[in-house]
Amino acid sequence: MPKKTIRKYLPNPEVIRQNKTLQVFGTLLHDANLWHLNRRSARGAIAIGLFWAWMPMPFQMVASAAVAIPMRVNLPLAVACVWLSNPLTMPVMFYLCYLVGSAVLAAPLEPFAFEASLEWLVGSMATIGKPFLLGCLLMGTTASVVGYFLIDWLWVLSIRRQQRDRRNGNGFKS
Repeated sequence: MPKKTIRKYLPNPEVIRQNKTLQVFGTLLHDANLWHLNRRSARGAIAIGLFWAWMPMPFQMVASAAVAIPMRVNLPLAVACVWLSNPLTMPVMFYLCYLVGSAVLAAPLEPFAFEASLEWLVGSMATIGKPFLLGCLLMGTTASVVGYFLIDWLWVLSIRRQQRDRRNGNGFKS
């Protein structure tokens, strides 16, 4: 069940290989393990992708791929998880990061008006930089760990359900 569900939403491997920003990896993208989907590759890919999704930087897909390739986890899934941060979700995610970082550092809250631009990111580092970056690191790490264990738990749960259904004579259900 998780394999079919995940595979349904994954981008086509050829689309990933043809992505101009990922072509920097060249022939490394031809490793079959990067396209195989199993429990180990899925949980690792989700952890990597979710971590980089919270990082305030351009080319998050490249960073996610750069970690996924040597870890030999599912590349499309690692890249797709980065899409959690997009122009619609970034303001909320980054404001949450700033609040978390401010709370951890016990720093007073500064005015925060998010803009989806590199200029805003660089310009705002003087006022909100430390709490914002700390919050991004903490949220990325937390999302990564939770995603890793959640997909692992869901995978095991699905396998146990399939085994139970086979024992009960219900056939193979997805």
